[in-house]
Amino acid sequence: MKNSLKIEELGMFCLGIYLFSQLDFAWWWFPVLILVPDIGMIGYLFNSKVGAVTYNIFHHKGIATLVYFLGIFTHNEIITLAGVILFSHSSFDRLFGYGLKFSDSFKNTHLGTIGNKNG
Repeated sequence: MKNSLKIEELGMFCLGIYLFSQLDFAWWWFPVLILVPDIGMIGYLFNSKVGAVTYNIFHHKGIATLVYFLGIFTHNEIITLAGVILFSHSSFDRLFGYGLKFSDSFKNTHLGTIGNKNG
């Protein structure tokens, strides 16, 4: 992935940390929860198509943003936290080239092929 995209994702990850700091949770919740969205990989136990759908639901920044604003709108800090964690996790993953998945293979993402130095 190009360096400019990595810098952009790093900036979004830092935004997630900032948004988390505005919530009323102890700091240690962030590192505890940051890998929870990877539960979306459980769909791969069934097949690549189901896996891609479940993975993408938990790693889509648009969904994360909607969850965040739903929490803000309803004054529910748990929902707001969920949105922050989903957004931050997605940015963190994309720093390492893990993009949204296509249904043919876990390694085939919208950012290119995982493990491909050109991807």
